[in-house]
Amino acid sequence: MTTGSPFYFAYVGSRTTRERNARGDGINVYRVDAATGVWTHVQLVGGILNPSFLSLDRSGRFLYCVHGDASEISAFGIDPETGTLTFINQETTRGKNPVHLSFNTGNRFIVVANHITSSLAVLPRHEDGSLGKPVDLVVLEGEVGPHRVEQPFAKPHQVAFDPAGRFVAVPDKGLDRIFTFRLDEVTGRLLTVDAPPAPAREGAGPRHIAFHPSEAHAYVVNELDSTVTAYRFDPEHGSLTPLQVVSTLPDTFVGLSRAAEIAVSKDGRFLYASNRGHDSIAVYSIDPASGLLVNIGWADSRGRTPRFFTLDPSGAWLFVANEDSDNVVTFRVDQQTGVLSHEGEAVRTGSPVCIVFGAMA
Repeated sequence: MTTGSPFYFAYVGSRTTRERNARGDGINVYRVDAATGVWTHVQLVGGILNPSFLSLDRSGRFLYCVHGDASEISAFGIDPETGTLTFINQETTRGKNPVHLSFNTGNRFIVVANHITSSLAVLPRHEDGSLGKPVDLVVLEGEVGPHRVEQPFAKPHQVAFDPAGRFVAVPDKGLDRIFTFRLDEVTGRLLTVDAPPAPAREGAGPRHIAFHPSEAHAYVVNELDSTVTAYRFDPEHGSLTPLQVVSTLPDTFVGLSRAAEIAVSKDGRFLYASNRGHDSIAVYSIDPASGLLVNIGWADSRGRTPRFFTLDPSGAWLFVANEDSDNVVTFRVDQQTGVLSHEGEAVRTGSPVCIVFGAMA
């Protein structure tokens, strides 16, 4: 396919079940013009139960989704010319409500977080993109946090490899801890490390982590108390040491809000975090020496419940998935200041909760 300007494909996952009061219809595929940020619909892969988190493998040739509130993960092949998806196979995650997945650097294994059954599963990924049966299952344990509803047991919410691919960081919303593991690249077994789990504030509810692309820092968005914790990251041992806690909300906000997603810009100068309730994206600058955060301001998400957002491959655009207003909204990123400018609505689609991008062409 030829084009006058660079483009890439966007894959949008959604909630689909009545139990979630959802209006999604599966995975939608779009072609995105990198220069204008305009989205064009390409394909709907329907009949899928809650494809709530998506990820491309490290080759970019295959897409995988976990099925929220269920116990499965599915694999799809990607047509490099059209971006369209073809189902390959499905496997169990041996747990309930898988919420996140990541690939090791060798692209042989997938690590999955089972949110409700407090476990991490590892599945092999074959050369043809198909999934094998789980080769490891690790159950997280520890003292639960004080929130009577949200913290009844361990609740791993993400599995994220550090930039070097040596460690897997696991923010646990139920235990107020961030666990760190190594992955055996031959067997796929998750191995404990010498460093103890990193602490969060009591009742914080760690949800997602974002590593700095070049410096030894990491940032965790805490869902329950709407904060971001900056950590010093030891790339040799995998330990995380708290440096700073900042609010994701304005000082004047007194309503109900829960933080959700976090991302660091490719150049490592800015950090973004979303608020569900305040319905905004908080913007911070990152001090290059200390890694500490300074709030720049907030951008209205132009919708309700921004569960997810992401920067596009160029870093020029930030797209927000507003779950409860059924829209994906476009923001232009000021490359000098990090400030977000609202550009309009990219698409309307039911209950969007995840966006991933194919390689730019």
